[in-house]
Amino acid sequence: MTDARAGVNDFIRAMLEREALLFGDFVLKSGRKSPYFFNLGAVADGAGHDAVGRAYAKEVMGLPVRPDVLFGPAYKGIPLAVATAVALEANYGINIGAAFNRKEAKAHGEGGTLVGASMQGRKVAIVDDVVTDGAAKREAHEIITAAGGTVVGIVLALDRQEPSTDRGETAVSALHRDLDVPVRCVANLDDVIAFLASDGGFENERRRLLAHRTRNRIRGVRGGDPCGRP
Repeated sequence: MTDARAGVNDFIRAMLEREALLFGDFVLKSGRKSPYFFNLGAVADGAGHDAVGRAYAKEVMGLPVRPDVLFGPAYKGIPLAVATAVALEANYGINIGAAFNRKEAKAHGEGGTLVGASMQGRKVAIVDDVVTDGAAKREAHEIITAAGGTVVGIVLALDRQEPSTDRGETAVSALHRDLDVPVRCVANLDDVIAFLASDGGFENERRRLLAHRTRNRIRGVRGGDPCGRP
């Protein structure tokens, strides 16, 4: 097993242990039915945030342009930005800024809707959990641009690899095309299926995910791209 595969498996295992990755019958934000659900908001302990931070930091290091600031969209993106910034310092010796937005403007104190490092004139990477229709990432892009920053990449936890447009594009592919920035993901559906096959004890869940992949015409990864873009 390669170091990269081991790292992905460690991340998936950590998410299963914290019930951030669940199997069952779910309805996603898009209205599509799914046999699994991913929610990084379920990670609520130090070891879990450490695992998430290290996984995200590795993907940030893979971006073509190194960011000066990590931006975590409210609310789930806030701990992601902090955990990733801590992991970059601890594991790579890179001290990077972290910023996030408030959903409601603060009228007292420092005021405004932005908290943390300034993004004015700086390169910024967006960190978030998953992408469904891409609306939250596009909004984050607008916030960063309005603050004088330049988006140089997006890092996500999981690519569902599901077609989300009439053109058959995945949500990640559409996001990459629309915003013209690289998108990296820690893991994708193929990775989850491979983990279930190797770990044992998840045969029923693996079969359901395989059926889900076939039913939704989900394509496998091509060209070695971590988010499965063509």
